[in-house]
Amino acid sequence: MIEELVGRIEARFAELEASLSDPAVIGDRNAFEAASRAYSDLEEPARIAKEWRRAVGDELGAKELLADGDDPEIREMETAAKADREVLEEQIRFAMVEADPNDSRDVIVEIRPGAGGDEASLWAGDLHRMLVRYAERRGFQTEELGGGEGSATFAIKGNGAYSVFKFEGGTHRVQRVPDTESQGRIHTSTATVAVLPEADEVEVDVKQSDLQIDVYRSSGPGGQSVNTTDSAVRITHRPTGIVVSMQDEKSQLQNREKAMRVLRARLHERAMEEQQAKLAAERSAQVGTGARGEKIRTYNFPERRVKDHRVGLLLHDLDAVLDGDLDDFTSALQDEEKRQRLEEQALGQ
Repeated sequence: MIEELVGRIEARFAELEASLSDPAVIGDRNAFEAASRAYSDLEEPARIAKEWRRAVGDELGAKELLADGDDPEIREMETAAKADREVLEEQIRFAMVEADPNDSRDVIVEIRPGAGGDEASLWAGDLHRMLVRYAERRGFQTEELGGGEGSATFAIKGNGAYSVFKFEGGTHRVQRVPDTESQGRIHTSTATVAVLPEADEVEVDVKQSDLQIDVYRSSGPGGQSVNTTDSAVRITHRPTGIVVSMQDEKSQLQNREKAMRVLRARLHERAMEEQQAKLAAERSAQVGTGARGEKIRTYNFPERRVKDHRVGLLLHDLDAVLDGDLDDFTSALQDEEKRQRLEEQALGQ
């Protein structure tokens, strides 16, 4: 089984190396980018496969020497080579776990205040800043799409954005003393984050006849008029009841384009949910109701710590986390996802 898997890795890696030096591929931008991404994805499995070949050779060599007579030093070499081989076999299986088909996509992030009133709105703003800072740290681009009343919608662009940010979907709970709290009591508030893989127009067939498009004047805090033209747009998708509103841009066309991007992302996610019941359960777990008891992560200000409840990881550097240092959480959650997928693949064989 492992021998066959290693062989497939080696053959595919050699094929990709040849493709990247093929003038026909080099001259085709899309083909070259696809081959480059595939090569990059396979570099680590190929390295592990090479190490596995070495460990297998060392083990077989030691066995041959032992056939001529037992030697404690050779026996130790065989034991060490066998242990290396077994570890590398597990690493190969782990590295070749089938990826989420959405992992390479850009994402649209929606943040909404949950339980906690005004403090929940402030917390939603803190999460917005945290995720934008994390995107910057990882080299992704961000684009604000809309917001208001404590909520925010923005896009994160870059290859692999969904593979990183999908783990931020869910209810984030904060425990802290609000600025308005005169008695110094700790309050618990929440905000929900939904992370949607962005869909292309060709992937989601949105019929114009299914849309109800309303335009109105944008308004700012307190109902103050932002502009005197009907530039704000609200799109209702009649078959599903999904409603998307945008008013941040002065141009009605720009607001409409942004609203359609969010609508397509929501419809794409809905289609994925209908295809796989598991994804539907994950979506429900992601957003939940925003109640205080539902959480994927808790941010405790008095103790300056953050705990991710899905993997039990506890970090004691709250300020760094809020400044976008989320790599430890992402790595732990990616590893856990791979372990779960590996178990599912084993059960399906």
